[in-house]
Amino acid sequence: VQLQASGGGLVQPGGSLRLSCAASGIMFRISDMGWYRQAPGAEREFVATITSGGVTKYEDSVEDRFTISINNAEDTVYLQMNDLKPEDTAIYYCHVVESGLNTDYGYWGQGTQVTVSS
Repeated sequence: VQLQASGGGLVQPGGSLRLSCAASGIMFRISDMGWYRQAPGAEREFVATITSGGVTKYEDSVEDRFTISINNAEDTVYLQMNDLKPEDTAIYYCHVVESGLNTDYGYWGQGTQVTVSS
């Protein structure tokens, strides 16, 4: 399984970015897709997840500003990020859970840099 993330970049505070992550090589079905982030010197943290059925969860600090969505037909997850703040600066990683016959498999993408700065 490969995950290709894109959409990161440099944006001013208050700006917007849209991240996308496309999964390929899936043999079973994707049950969950999500985004995590890691700021310099910090541990990787949860941002948002969405199930194939559209159930979403958000980290408290992004819930009113970020929107996660999924395209099940294309095995792609998106993260629309609005009103970005300097504290959102991090490498953003997508994560996919593939549900096999008897177990789940988790995969990480390579990360995309988001920098919020004036």
